[in-house]
Amino acid sequence: MARPRSFNEDAVLDAAAAQFRVHGFADTSTEQLCEAAGVRRSSLYNTFTSKDTLFVRALERYLATTGDRQAAILEDENRTGGERLDALLDLIISEEEDATVKGHAAGCMAVASRMSPDLSEHDPHVRELLDRGLTRQLSLIEGTVASGVRDGSLRPELDPEDAALTVVSLISGLRVMSQAETTPETLHRIAELTLSALRR
Repeated sequence: MARPRSFNEDAVLDAAAAQFRVHGFADTSTEQLCEAAGVRRSSLYNTFTSKDTLFVRALERYLATTGDRQAAILEDENRTGGERLDALLDLIISEEEDATVKGHAAGCMAVASRMSPDLSEHDPHVRELLDRGLTRQLSLIEGTVASGVRDGSLRPELDPEDAALTVVSLISGLRVMSQAETTPETLHRIAELTLSALRR
């Protein structure tokens, strides 16, 4: 009979994602992963087989959980479209601010993975996950922009697809800038300058 797992698998995936976000795949060691997750190497590999498998599973969970948090904001019908975009950027910056308090910028596992094309070449599932996550994010933001155009909080001539691409580019830029130790106050100014171009 198989022995029951002595750890919470989702908690291990979250801890692994936190390490991969900061250090990337290549520079994250098994020792770092075990220490961050609070598990032994044998337990880690009995469950996930390899560092590669753990990375893919952690990326899958990261994209799902971050996507769900963003969806909760972008699908909030009690806010105007413009208010939803403001809240989305506040969420992104607050994540970075929280990580900075802990001694490092959070960064983004998706952005870091996109900037390491060898990961996608090594495992096509990585590209599939990234593309699926991006498609979901763009779709949510497009819907929010369309709502903002209808409710008058965003400029009437906005093309939802172009605006969504602009917002996603802004989010990626904020993530990268946070890695350069840019303060939350400056990140908020950057976000405000971009979003002001979308408002009515």
